[in-house]
Amino acid sequence: MADTVTPAVADPAGPGSTRRERTGWYFYDWANSAFQTTVITVFLGPFLTTVTELAAGCELGADSCDGAVYPLGVKVAAGSFYPYLISLSVFLTVFVLPVIGAIADRSAHKKRLLAAAAFTGAGATIAFAFVTGERYLLGGALFLVANISFGAAVVVYNSFLPQLGGPDERDGISSRGWAIGYLGGGLLLALNLVAVTMLSEEGNAQRTLDLARWSIVSAGVWWAAFTLVPLRWLREHPTAAALQAGGNVLTDGFRQLGRTLRELKTYPLTLFFLLAFLVFNDGIQTVITLASQYGTEELRLDQSTLIVTILLVQFLAFGGALALGALAKRIGAWKTVLLSLVLWTGVIIAAFRLPAEAPVPFMILGGCIGLVLGGSQALSRSLFSQLIPAGKEGEYYGFYEISDKGTSWLGPLAFGLVFQLTSSYRVGLVSLLIFFVVGFALLAAVPMRRAISAAGNTPPRVL
Repeated sequence: MADTVTPAVADPAGPGSTRRERTGWYFYDWANSAFQTTVITVFLGPFLTTVTELAAGCELGADSCDGAVYPLGVKVAAGSFYPYLISLSVFLTVFVLPVIGAIADRSAHKKRLLAAAAFTGAGATIAFAFVTGERYLLGGALFLVANISFGAAVVVYNSFLPQLGGPDERDGISSRGWAIGYLGGGLLLALNLVAVTMLSEEGNAQRTLDLARWSIVSAGVWWAAFTLVPLRWLREHPTAAALQAGGNVLTDGFRQLGRTLRELKTYPLTLFFLLAFLVFNDGIQTVITLASQYGTEELRLDQSTLIVTILLVQFLAFGGALALGALAKRIGAWKTVLLSLVLWTGVIIAAFRLPAEAPVPFMILGGCIGLVLGGSQALSRSLFSQLIPAGKEGEYYGFYEISDKGTSWLGPLAFGLVFQLTSSYRVGLVSLLIFFVVGFALLAAVPMRRAISAAGNTPPRVL
């Protein structure tokens, strides 16, 4: 890899950045991806649902549970508690992230903001060590804090990207960050799955629950420990507004956010790109979220097949992000993302035709998802960096993260409605094609060079 750790000397490839600084930036992806993979993707849902079922009076290890809990006096089915938490987290995130971005742009100490958000999220994750017995409310509160902090830290982290390289360098920088993130997240997940497999005992549901809890805790420790690297190696690049700021950063941030919301109409092409990203990324997130359900319910695959496929996706996404990053250097990021959406369309069609009870074709398709997943997300991030007016990186990445996290209910809603009408997971999956087709059409309609120039930036040589 070209960006190895070296002494902090000027790197002509980027405006005032160093290789050491970029390596530090990559390591935050390595740090926080553990939360996304180990906690969100694998362990938290089953763990918190089981704790909630215990609070509802169900027996540990029971095949089904019709009990309910009463958070704040409201009756909630035990199996619905975690999905409702996700919805509440998304709702709160929509309000929090743009504010965090505005504060980041007004602060001369973005690293402190990154540290505060990351360590708050990691601390809440580590505190799952205390979610024992029937403490479902504690688990729910910790999840809300951790997930919102995760999104806030990503906003601050992404806002460093435009300052780490020029227009022709950002695709490669973003791709390496995503790639290293998938590698780190996959490594910890593999270690946790090995530990669970070796230490679990057949028929001992309590031991399995304890192993899941400590796997969640390990992700918080990993997140906190590796966050120290970017905090040490990143440098502050305060904006002109941050250097001139004199009052309270928090209140100034709110006022600046209000001005930005009023000025958004000045950059209609940036908003149009956000709309395209909202649509196609919702399709991507839905495929990731519902792949396990499709594998178990429609294809009747066992848990071991799903675990192997998840790991396959993680590690192949490392190579996929680098490969699509290299392709973007030749043909441009915009064309590469469009190509990735064509490949995503092929993934949906192939998934529709997968035979039931056939693990190998499912794993192969998972490998294909891994190869296209990292690149499409990394290059979308770097493309958006070209469309942000200088000095407003935090705010605009706050809106970007809302498009990433805050609207991911559209795809699941479409999938659920189609399944309810047809009772077919396959038809429900095909309904997701609309997100990739419409997303492709919207992105193809964005005049990227004009959009970048309208934001006051210089377009890269290859787009």
